[in-house]
This record gives sequence, structure tokens and C-alpha cells, in this order.
Amino acid sequence: MRLGELSRRSGVSTATIKYYLREGLLPAGRQVNTTTAEYDEEHLRRLRLVRAMIQVGRVPVATVREVLKHVDDESLGRTIRMGAALWALPQVSEPDEEDEYVRAAHQEVGELLRTLGWANAQALVTLSPAYRSLVVAVAALRRLGYDWESERLVAYAQLMHRAAVLDLDFVETHPSEAEKVETAVLGAILAEPLLQALHRLAQEEESARRYGFE
Repeated sequence: MRLGELSRRSGVSTATIKYYLREGLLPAGRQVNTTTAEYDEEHLRRLRLVRAMIQVGRVPVATVREVLKHVDDESLGRTIRMGAALWALPQVSEPDEEDEYVRAAHQEVGELLRTLGWANAQALVTLSPAYRSLVVAVAALRRLGYDWESERLVAYAQLMHRAAVLDLDFVETHPSEAEKVETAVLGAILAEPLLQALHRLAQEEESARRYGFE
């Protein structure tokens, strides 16, 4: 397809597509002549991914470029490739390791992972932004005096594991390694707000069921 058709099918203006090409977010098309290039379905798929990261995820262009570098790195195994791409997305600030609540949260999260039997997650704690995010969240809960006992954290973690199984079942329906990693990135950007919305709707439904509307 030519640039105009790529623009029409994606809903992205030709000027924006040219910008993405200049910034290296979209691979160059097959050159037909000095002024015309041909694009294919992979360009369309990548364009949708880039648009989702920038428009929905509010991810800076430089970060998008870093994520895509990992998406396309065929030298990495699937787990590391997905992890590197997801870790390149914007993350929470680093926890203050001098804070007593943060130190206690490290211990609590470590015990949580051992209770769950998540040995692989334990092996990645020094690398994973998700681990650091969990430490920050647990520390904030404890600092504010919220009594979330460990059993509650275990129950929530088990629910999230079921969601992760569904996530990766869907990832595996895509044929190429790049598509699998792209799908994981899109899941982080698009599915997480969806899950948050479903969670809040479920809370509203359960509240109405228990307490009515009075």
C-alpha cells in the first residue's frame, strides 16, 4: 500500500506517519522510486502500536523508540524480550531505600513471593520495575496505617496470576515473536486501564448488591 492508504487504514495523518518514519518509530517502506514507497501489514500493525503508546499511554517519543528497540531484538529470549520492552515504559519513582517503611515493605513483598511460590519473580527483583512499584505501594499502605494483612495480599496476587494466564494465552495466539511482544506492550497500555475500569465497576456492582442505593 502507498502512504495515503496507510494513512486511511490507520487513521493517522500522512504528516504524522512521516514524522514517525523520521524518528525511527516506523521502519522505512520498500522504495518503488525516488519519491514513492510501499508499505505492508506489518507497517500498519506497528503504526497502531506506536499510536497507542503515544496517544493513549502518553509515552514520550524517546521512550517509544527504546521500547521498540527491545520489541525488535531477536537476540533475546521471549521472557527477557517482553520484560525489557515493558520495563522501558514509564515507571514509578525509585523507592527511598533509607525509609523504614520501604525496608519493611521489601521484607513483606519478599515473603509474599515466597508464599506464592513465585521463584521466577524472586529472581528478577533486582531488575523488575513491577517489584519496585509493589514495594512503593505496600510502603504507602503501611505508612498511612491501612491494615492490609498478608492473606489479603496473597488473595489479590492469586487473582492477578489468573489475569496473567489470560494475558499470555492471548499473546500466544499471535504468530511472530515481534507480534507477541507488541501484544504484551499493548496489554500494558490498553488492558491495564480496562482492568482498572472493570475492577471499579465490579466494586460498584457489589456495593449496590450488598447495600442497595440508599
